Amino acid sequence: MATNFVEELKWRGMLHDAMPGTEEHLMTGMQSAYLGIDPTADSLHIGHLVAVMMLRHFQLAGHKPFILVGGATGMIGDPSGKSAERNLLDETTLRHNQEALKEQLSRFLDFGNELANVAVLVNNYDWMKDFSFLDFIRDVGKHITVNYMMAKDSVKKRLSAEAKEGMSFTEFTYQLVQGYDFLYLYQNHNCTLQIGGSDQWGNITTGTELIRRIGGGKGYALTCPLITKADGTKFGKTESGNVWLDANLTSPYKFYQYWLNTSDEDAEKYIKIFTFLTKQEIESLIQEHQTAPHLRTLQKRLAEEITVMVHSQADLDNALRASNILFGKSTSADLKGLDEKTFLDVFDGVPQSEISKSVLEKGLDMIGALADKTGFLGSNSEARRELKQNSISVNKEKVNEDYLISKSDLINEKFVLLQRGKKNYFVLVVR
Repeated sequence: MATNFVEELKWRGMLHDAMPGTEEHLMTGMQSAYLGIDPTADSLHIGHLVAVMMLRHFQLAGHKPFILVGGATGMIGDPSGKSAERNLLDETTLRHNQEALKEQLSRFLDFGNELANVAVLVNNYDWMKDFSFLDFIRDVGKHITVNYMMAKDSVKKRLSAEAKEGMSFTEFTYQLVQGYDFLYLYQNHNCTLQIGGSDQWGNITTGTELIRRIGGGKGYALTCPLITKADGTKFGKTESGNVWLDANLTSPYKFYQYWLNTSDEDAEKYIKIFTFLTKQEIESLIQEHQTAPHLRTLQKRLAEEITVMVHSQADLDNALRASNILFGKSTSADLKGLDEKTFLDVFDGVPQSEISKSVLEKGLDMIGALADKTGFLGSNSEARRELKQNSISVNKEKVNEDYLISKSDLINEKFVLLQRGKKNYFVLVVR
């Protein structure tokens, strides 16, 4: 007997809406549900994670999850919540993106063959590519009225007076194509539920309508809320753009820092949504956090759990070491243990100066390193004064005026970290 999936979502704050009868339907035994993912990039970002976590809870509750990569719909563009059409993709790009997304999704869903409720990845391009336009409008289009399609919020917004661009016929038909996906999965895989973000409700219910009118059956809809931040800024965005799950696009260090820097209010909400900790564990953490908020217990646990889940324990350990370089005690060995991308992420925005590698052949004197050749400090006399006061470090180790910077000081063969006091950093880039 399956556990209560809907109840799990409710206490975690992950349920926005569900069609009447959904909870009862899921309690009758193993059911199948699908989540559609747009393959316009070869990585998921954290905006996708709520729905993916929902699907993981679905599988843990004993049900069978399907991930539908929208190869066909990715060639059209979904108007839901968007103000403009998307760029259309070619098939080669879509297939590449599909494989990359499956690799990431395998960290959340079990695609192993031995399970009755094994996760399955499908691509709607596979059944849409040979579907002619005439066949589609005859077999699918005639069952849904224009009045029904026009009533959807996503369509009304694009046709409103404020939307100058209007809406292309291609986008207008999107809900029919997505609705047909649900019908196809219902008929071929006995898939009775579609999961998605709350902005997808209109498209999902078009699918349930097609199942009723063409399939003569019953489909269900369940949506999660769109995640917001307490301060009104957009969830999942930083100054440099999306927070990606791909380590090459967003390093594990920056990923960890994103969650570590959440507000108390957001951390209390996110730890329920983005971890698999039990209700008792979370309530205990919230209580502990409230007694000493300055220790940021919730943020630390949230950041640790989700970094290990998306990346690995080793990546978390590296992120913690990198964090300690700025905010705690660390050594030259810790610095030299950082890969180049993490080093640059840690010292993002820190002033830099380039010097030639040949300068290090004889050794770079500290006055030159601090002032004459870099401009880190304002003058040679200021450099001497700071050195005498023992406030200068090279790669986290205190040095005096006699010290010479050599090739042995290089981090990743190209960086040297200078520091005055606790918080003033300067990076020498050696080329």
